[in-house]
Amino acid sequence: MTSLTDRYVWAAARTLPEAQRTEFGRELRERIGDATDALVETGSSPDEAERAALTELGDPAALAAQYTDRPLQLIGPKYYLTWLRLLKLLLVIVIPCAVLGVAIAQAVTGGSIADMFAGAIGLSISVGVHVAFWTTLVFAILERTPASAGPRGVDVAWSLDMLPAVPEPGKASRLADLIASVVFLAVFAVALVVQQFGVPWVSDLQGIPILSPELWSFWLPYFLVLIGIEILFAVAIFAWGWNWWLAGANLLLNIAFTVPALWLFLTGQLISPAALEAMKWPWGAAGPVIVGIVVVVVVAATTWDVIDGAVKAYRAGRAASAARQRAAATSGATA
Repeated sequence: MTSLTDRYVWAAARTLPEAQRTEFGRELRERIGDATDALVETGSSPDEAERAALTELGDPAALAAQYTDRPLQLIGPKYYLTWLRLLKLLLVIVIPCAVLGVAIAQAVTGGSIADMFAGAIGLSISVGVHVAFWTTLVFAILERTPASAGPRGVDVAWSLDMLPAVPEPGKASRLADLIASVVFLAVFAVALVVQQFGVPWVSDLQGIPILSPELWSFWLPYFLVLIGIEILFAVAIFAWGWNWWLAGANLLLNIAFTVPALWLFLTGQLISPAALEAMKWPWGAAGPVIVGIVVVVVVAATTWDVIDGAVKAYRAGRAASAARQRAAATSGATA
């Protein structure tokens, strides 16, 4: 379990430049420790003293701004943090909902995939601008409108319950891996569908499917479902980190994709006859060489991905074991 002090220091330090975080965190911990010790001497329990000391310090984002002499002000200092938190929340909720609505409408009306992407991008920009503008305008009016004494409805008193959880080490890098994986898999899935209409920028392949249309009876839906499972697998890695169970699942997913893909390729069932004719395949004596290169590259890439997953699972297991040993040593020292 992470202490309230750890969460408070992390919440305050994350808004500072990287070079200032270590010194600021050390000074803040000393300040919290001194305040907690003083309250313990007056008869408070350690837990009560810690909570009282942190509550007295107030919002960690405001404390960090004071440390760097950075004004929290765009519309005015009074509602700045409330405005910022609400704006972030609205952008995260409203934009995806609007984009999903447009995508559904395009699909129902028979719009193309290109129309869906264009509409989603344009709508995201438009909705983001409107949400930011109108939210800021409302808070600007509130900032400049006289009001009777006492809090308004938008006044949110900071409390310890608002402290964020400290992210586990490595989760930030896992988020980047998740985004990259999901984007790649989504593009791959779209490519499997779009290839059915040919390659518009290659004159010989316009309107000619690259993959055999007969694969739609089973294999292309199979690969699309497998891509969906791969996305869920990427989410699982982000949520839990690598372990030996996920390394095993990675092995099975690689086999489930690579073996049928290579079998279809080597037996001539993967590429449509029309595409092969348009590409003038086979290309003389180079045909067998190209096939061999493709097989070697696919097998090598699959093997590397499996080994990479196993190495990451091994490293994660060692890191978890070391963390448990440190926790045990700390508990023993405390006892």
